[in-house]
Amino acid sequence: MEAIRHPAAPAPRGGSADPTTAREPSAPTTQSWTVADPAPLGLAAFALTTFVLSMFNAGLVDRAGEPVAYALAFGYGGLAQLLAGMWEFRNGNTFGAVAFTSYGAFWLSFFAYVQFFARDVPAGDAGHAVGLFLIAWGIFTAYMFVASMRTTAAVAAVFLALTVTFLLLGIGEAGAHTSLVKAGGWAGLVTAVLAWYASFAVVTNTTFGRTLLPVGPLRGGQG
Repeated sequence: MEAIRHPAAPAPRGGSADPTTAREPSAPTTQSWTVADPAPLGLAAFALTTFVLSMFNAGLVDRAGEPVAYALAFGYGGLAQLLAGMWEFRNGNTFGAVAFTSYGAFWLSFFAYVQFFARDVPAGDAGHAVGLFLIAWGIFTAYMFVASMRTTAAVAAVFLALTVTFLLLGIGEAGAHTSLVKAGGWAGLVTAVLAWYASFAVVTNTTFGRTLLPVGPLRGGQG
């Protein structure tokens, strides 16, 4: 039986290469794939979690039921947004990647604090600690609002309202001002509605293939 040769091997001396075994080297193949826009998921996860927690902060629902917000903070506001942020990295969207990853981490850290670390903070210092946490997130959100001015009016409105929400809640918690905490809860409800609209608009416009709900692209931005 004739020995099998590598196609690139030379023919035996005195003979010619078998034309049935000679093949061109195959070119490396690359598989291209696309990722659907993760922004509606991130916005929806943020909106729903913010809405539920803000209902308690605004005093519209008895705080005895607040643990339900912690479950949302872990599963939807946290993990779903974190995944949306990772997909935004894949899409090359720096703003979306930073925003969704950061706020996903915000909800996860909020969940972790309430469930595992709050008991270690003296009662007299708890308000100051939570206030610092929220004010720091307000600072981050304020500079993200500046960056959002190159996206859409819908997204910029979310970041503006969220900045106000964080600062009201942070100052209210730090100074034990119940009225400011409630005001922050109402601001959070506004933020949630705006984020829901932005998510709804992108999902609807993408699904129908045309603009049904305007998002107001800003100069130099997308959307």
